[in-house]
Amino acid sequence: MECVVDSDAAQTGQICSALDLDSRSTQLGEVRHWVDEVLADLGEDDREDCVLVVNELVSNAFDHAGGPRHVRLRCSPEPRVVRVEVDDSTPGDLVLGQSRQSGSRGRGLTIVEHLSERWGVDARTKGKTVWAEISCSSAVNFREGR
Repeated sequence: MECVVDSDAAQTGQICSALDLDSRSTQLGEVRHWVDEVLADLGEDDREDCVLVVNELVSNAFDHAGGPRHVRLRCSPEPRVVRVEVDDSTPGDLVLGQSRQSGSRGRGLTIVEHLSERWGVDARTKGKTVWAEISCSSAVNFREGR
């Protein structure tokens, strides 16, 4: 797990922290801890919403796409928004409220939709990026994670 801060994004008003998950097997708890650490300066409610959205998107990638490859957090001070991006290697759209695993699952994207201002899927050459934008009431800053 490698964290990278994008200094070019900071020049455009967005600050980006990225977690590369290709290098080794990463546990979901480690990803949640990274988000909590990076967004430590957010208000507690905003930070918990962001951690939950990341948790659901990364879980989806583990369950349905062979695992996430990269996770990015983009923070914009005005408007106060945290954008979460999760890359995986499987093409295709996501279906809200449906799981291929069992009838008791499939609520993760409903949670993402409820907590996010907007969310979506961008196709890439090899896979897709699933993203969500969370509006925050507290100032959007973050610390460099690990």
